[in-house]
Amino acid sequence: MNMPSLEIGALSCALPVIQGGMAVRISMAPLAAAVAKEGGVGVIAGSGLHVPELVSEIRKAKSLTDGIIGVNIMVACREFKQLVQAALQERIDLVIAGAGFSRDVFKWCAEAKVPIVPVVSGERVARLAEKFGAAAVVVEGTEAGGHLGTDESLKSILPRIVEAVKIPVIAAGGVLNGFDIAEMLSAGASGVQMGTRFAASVESSAADEFKQTYVNAKPEDVVLIESPVGMPGRALLTPFTRKLLAGKAPPPNTLSRCVACLNHCKKNYCIIDALVRAQEGDMEDGLVFCGARVGEISEILPVSEIIKNLVREYEEKMNLGVAQPCVGS
Repeated sequence: MNMPSLEIGALSCALPVIQGGMAVRISMAPLAAAVAKEGGVGVIAGSGLHVPELVSEIRKAKSLTDGIIGVNIMVACREFKQLVQAALQERIDLVIAGAGFSRDVFKWCAEAKVPIVPVVSGERVARLAEKFGAAAVVVEGTEAGGHLGTDESLKSILPRIVEAVKIPVIAAGGVLNGFDIAEMLSAGASGVQMGTRFAASVESSAADEFKQTYVNAKPEDVVLIESPVGMPGRALLTPFTRKLLAGKAPPPNTLSRCVACLNHCKKNYCIIDALVRAQEGDMEDGLVFCGARVGEISEILPVSEIIKNLVREYEEKMNLGVAQPCVGS
């Protein structure tokens, strides 16, 4: 059985796979374009970027593919409005917004005739998003990487949100292979969002050192940390997260100048600086966000190989009902 397509508003995607928008500077034009070329939805992470950089990445991605390219921008970003409006002016295909809820973004996207897809973790917000005009919602369970909006598992939340709304529901958090995709679609999801597996791809803009920490990770290396955004975050155990868990992380302006990138920041440390350092390969002072199942990734693969494995695994699961994921898939 072939994977079904994914319909979001007027968009029709060949595969029901949205690549997660991983900030800072992990999900950039090369990764988004590679996923879009293979029939998925490629997503550029706008959080942590300034408007000119986001515009440049969108233009670069669109020059590399005719596939569907979206942006993921955190509502908590101080430049949220400017980033979204710049993306809309560049005729982005869809906007994903998480880490907060903005009523204004629905109006901006409606005026530009671009689908808006909020990230939700409960029925109330999902219904509210649908009421305001969301084309779909991403429901993110606690297994996800980065900032977390719930401590409930995806399998627990997903059926309730599928029942609560009539728009497509995209399942996110702990989706790592084609068998997971089959399970999520069978549970009522219209598609899935996958971040961690694509972060460890050849086309990911993360440094090789970052990707290798994923390959080397063990289940016990995955920890929850406190983000200055005011939400918990899932990350890998590194020298920096050890300091953070011990309450000894360097405050803003210690390693770099605070640029007031967030609307509300606890200022216990600079998360943008820590994420950038990790993306650049600094495993000493960098913060490495990851999903709960990062320890199951055993190799760095090109996006084309990852997609091929996802499709094969999905078909095996749906056709046979029994199969095991291939190594490194």
